[in-house]
Amino acid sequence: MGLSKLILKMAGWTVRCTVPDYPKSIICVAPHTSNWDFILGKLAYASLGRKAGFLMKSSWFFFPLGLIFKAIGGIPVNRKVHGDLTTALIHKFNTTDQLNIAITPEGTRSLTTRWHTGFLRIAYGAGIPIILGVIDFGTRSLLLEQTFTPTGDFDADLRAIKDFYKSYTGRFPEKFSAE
Repeated sequence: MGLSKLILKMAGWTVRCTVPDYPKSIICVAPHTSNWDFILGKLAYASLGRKAGFLMKSSWFFFPLGLIFKAIGGIPVNRKVHGDLTTALIHKFNTTDQLNIAITPEGTRSLTTRWHTGFLRIAYGAGIPIILGVIDFGTRSLLLEQTFTPTGDFDADLRAIKDFYKSYTGRFPEKFSAE
């Protein structure tokens, strides 16, 4: 048993994965209400023998933590600089053979009903699947059992994805809304 599996087992978490190990994908992760989500998500994916990068706000990339985050696949996002991250990530997916990136569409650990659609736009533009990753504190389960293919109707796609996540519980349930 690998270290990641052992840590999760000792902490009482189970990992269920039925989706293929895609060479390229966006891993949509929700609910996102705690910093523990990052640790649990990284452990879950590693326990499957898979690697994924992740987007994280740039303020977390200070020395020496930034070196560690970059080494494990972190991509800093500066929310104050309005560039075109979506276009850059589509290009990155189109010019590489293997790339999986975890994204939390809520974009915050605070309560919000406004989920970002960039992950949908990236997946649609690059022609890659979205894996719906769940961190369910209610059942202490980490799930990768559903693949979503964006249609280009981002409002309808986002509604379908939010509906999927409605029954799951974040670390802080009062901070999660799929409305």
